[in-house]
Amino acid sequence: MSHAMRELLEFYIASGVDCALEDTPQDRFAESALALVARNAPVARQSNSKALQTPAQKTGIQAAGIAQSGMSGQSGQSGQAVAASQGFNEAPARPIQRTEKIPVEEIVASAQALAEKAGSLEELQNALSSFEGCNLKRLAKNTVFSDGNPKAKIMLVGEAPGRDDEYYGLPFSGPAGQFLNQMLGSIGLDRTSVYFAHIVPWRPPGELRPTANVTRMCRPFIERQIELVDPDILVLVGEAAAKNLTGQSENIVQLRGRWTTYKCNDRDMLTMPIFHPDYLLRAPAQKRLAWQDLLTIKRKLDEVSSVS
Repeated sequence: MSHAMRELLEFYIASGVDCALEDTPQDRFAESALALVARNAPVARQSNSKALQTPAQKTGIQAAGIAQSGMSGQSGQSGQAVAASQGFNEAPARPIQRTEKIPVEEIVASAQALAEKAGSLEELQNALSSFEGCNLKRLAKNTVFSDGNPKAKIMLVGEAPGRDDEYYGLPFSGPAGQFLNQMLGSIGLDRTSVYFAHIVPWRPPGELRPTANVTRMCRPFIERQIELVDPDILVLVGEAAAKNLTGQSENIVQLRGRWTTYKCNDRDMLTMPIFHPDYLLRAPAQKRLAWQDLLTIKRKLDEVSSVS
């Protein structure tokens, strides 16, 4: 691939282009020009022929037109038929090739079937690799599946990978991930004692939020992933992750700091929404509330550990 072509593809990805509408490229400008020429050709030729007609010919044509307008059975003749009778045929339109659109419900059902068959995290990762229902996968450089300890008592779930996550193939990488490591370290945790994942395992182009349909397609995999890890505490990082997995509609300011539940393996799993580290880097004044949430999680984790 040439350097110019690679730059063009990177521009498309950064602009949010995530799929092609058709399998083959279509020159719409050329189609429009041909249609315009075909539409105007009969008019132009007719006006030119009228300019060359003698007064007697014009009178005869007008009389014939008046007589024809009064004839029954001729008023329904189409413009195309008239044009064809005069020798002016429009250029045939090139058929547009369209790809078959699979209903979202079928894609979700396929994802559900693949996820349910997975009996381990390794099988689930393989199932996710074989899943072709989400167009984000075609543009992503890496599938960001997980990081950390799969036997951890606490699991953190975000919405979707960022640029650094996709580059390294690991969730919560880059500056936001480093800050999250510091947050966890403040309560005695690190990446060997926590498990990380995302609802959507592929980065949306341009750092855009995944659409509702994309989230629906990927949700069976994260639900199965939570079931297989089966943590004592589930931490939802950011507003989007909290809303998607709890079904609540409040914003993150209202959701954070409050224990809720997530139904998993026939039990109500303790769940806590927290601010996303990206948001805290942009709004450092909220770090005070984030610290309170971390202390709440630490106390609950100690309680669970002492009981088990």
